[in-house]
Amino acid sequence: MMTQTTLPGLNCGLCGFRHCDELAARLTSDPDLLERCIHLTRTGAAVENAVRPPQPAPAGRTGVVPLNACADPAWQDSLGREIDFYLEHFPEEPGPREAIIPHNALITRELDVRPGDLLIGRPLGMSCGCPITHCGVAMKVDQRTGLIDWCVTGPLRVREHGFKDLGYYVAEAYDGLVRHSRVDIRIGARYWFQPRMCMLQWRHSGLVNFLNRTSDGVQVRLEGLWIG
Repeated sequence: MMTQTTLPGLNCGLCGFRHCDELAARLTSDPDLLERCIHLTRTGAAVENAVRPPQPAPAGRTGVVPLNACADPAWQDSLGREIDFYLEHFPEEPGPREAIIPHNALITRELDVRPGDLLIGRPLGMSCGCPITHCGVAMKVDQRTGLIDWCVTGPLRVREHGFKDLGYYVAEAYDGLVRHSRVDIRIGARYWFQPRMCMLQWRHSGLVNFLNRTSDGVQVRLEGLWIG
């Protein structure tokens, strides 16, 4: 029997259901619906690594100590490219925290973006070039410089409550937690990482310029972002 834990929980809506829970409820009577989930299928075949749980560092490698031991580590993105660690969001926040600037920084002021506002936009150019429109909630806003810290949440909330459209933006930084890594993480080094909630499950690259060990994992800040 198919269970809710099989699904990635991204609520992207591309399967035709607004929420992963709705698809999960239908799987008991119509298991073939699972093929609609693009995060679990590739040319019709299941991708085992797409939804594996958090993984520990492989034996014999030094790195961040995992909080939960899991077997069979998979250090690849959905296209089979190698990654160094997974980036998790802070447990008290609704999604991954990202620092962004609209391509026209005045948009932040013109839209009167405030903490708590629901936003959409797409990262374009050197900073990322992701083909997915991002949705999220503003956490911190500097209307003088246009800089916005937001948490990327997926499309469900903006569909239900409306949004302010930033257009194209530059992704400046990620802040998050590392619980599972296959390498030592050092300030000043560049790494391939995968945001845990990335809808495409693609690897990103970033330079670490902040580290802090907490009870939830190692807090990191990554700047100079690339994707792919």
